[in-house]
Amino acid sequence: MRPHRPRRHHVLAATLLTTACAWGGLAGADPGPAPAPGDGAAAGLGTGTNLLVAGLDRRSDLTREEIDRLHVGGQECGCTDVLMLVHLAADGHRLSIVSLPRDSYVPFAPHDHPAHSGKINGAYAHGGADLTVRTVERATGLHIDHYLETDFRRFAAAVDDLGGADVCTDVPLTDENSGLELPAGTHTLDGRHALRYVRARHLLPPGDLGRVRRQQKLLLGMLARMTDAGLFRNPVAAARTARALLAQVRTDGHTDARTLVSLARSLRELAPEQAEFATVPVSDFDHRVPQWGSSLLWDERRAEQMFAALRADRPLIGLFPSDGAVPVGMPPSETRVAVDDPRIADALRASGFDVTPTAAPGARPSGPTVVTYEPERARYAPSLAAALPGAELRPVAGTGPVFRVVVGSADRGVTRVTYDRSMVEGAPVTGDTLRCPHPAGERG
Repeated sequence: MRPHRPRRHHVLAATLLTTACAWGGLAGADPGPAPAPGDGAAAGLGTGTNLLVAGLDRRSDLTREEIDRLHVGGQECGCTDVLMLVHLAADGHRLSIVSLPRDSYVPFAPHDHPAHSGKINGAYAHGGADLTVRTVERATGLHIDHYLETDFRRFAAAVDDLGGADVCTDVPLTDENSGLELPAGTHTLDGRHALRYVRARHLLPPGDLGRVRRQQKLLLGMLARMTDAGLFRNPVAAARTARALLAQVRTDGHTDARTLVSLARSLRELAPEQAEFATVPVSDFDHRVPQWGSSLLWDERRAEQMFAALRADRPLIGLFPSDGAVPVGMPPSETRVAVDDPRIADALRASGFDVTPTAAPGARPSGPTVVTYEPERARYAPSLAAALPGAELRPVAGTGPVFRVVVGSADRGVTRVTYDRSMVEGAPVTGDTLRCPHPAGERG
């Protein structure tokens, strides 16, 4: 029997769900003039269809009760806090979603200020949706065909309307700023808890790239629930759902339910492995700029490779071949390691770890290699674990700043690693690798 493959209506779901995953403060606001997609001077013609999905950090239209319920206190910036590029392949066999980190430092498109660069999320504050679209076009060389944005309240409502979102985590997730409290396991989140999940930034790994990956996982979780529920089994249901979700967003003025249904019908089939998720590669995660503070610099070579692939309607998977080293998210040079085996010490040092040899025991302990470390150093543990396959990690209070490695009889040697945070948190992956492996067991 031929295996089941999700049909074109699920592509519509994916497009709309990506829109739902952008959140910010537009509900009830004056929409102002519609942006003019395609006006960017550097935009290429390309093939396929490109959507830009934005969410604004604005709270002025929310009541105190809504702010408390959604846990979105704080000072608004009137800027985009989420930007996602959605590329629908011309042949209907691929959906590519690329997140643009909000702190990306890029040249702004021409507007009513002297020519300058800034964080990409600041384009909205300088010139609204129009400048945001043109700045993204200038930075990527892509023509933006459609623009959509939504807000905190409507994001939560969209998740509730679709029956929640499935997410999973191997470790408990706690972020006081977003209000997230999520035990280890698989869960179905309602709208307000889903909002906390996608807004969380103070988790491991810290910062926006980890948050972006969680946004992508939530998107897959929502799509999986819609697929399982058979929400899009016929064109009438697809159109009805499109209209309902479009009530939660603002578009560029020529994007409506009919547009999205038409886009969906142009795509024949879409299996999970044909949906790609990625983040623009970054070369500097702390680029300091006066008036803008800490920002992100894109890796010019790899970012251009990614955008060139989208412009040519080519897949992103396999775009950055590995040289054999395993990418890790923290610089090995920042990890101090004490090792009781000269062979392992030399191999770790070759990958850049700060290694201090210690005396070897008279007999190797049975079992795997054991790494003990101070719990406060947990963010460095995954990098060392990648270099020591099969090692057992043991957080022990009072260990101090040095990771202590006791090589066991079941030692599996050392794997060469390289610091490449972009390929750890934002490498192109297919949807089937992001989906939760088990059915959801609880509701958040």
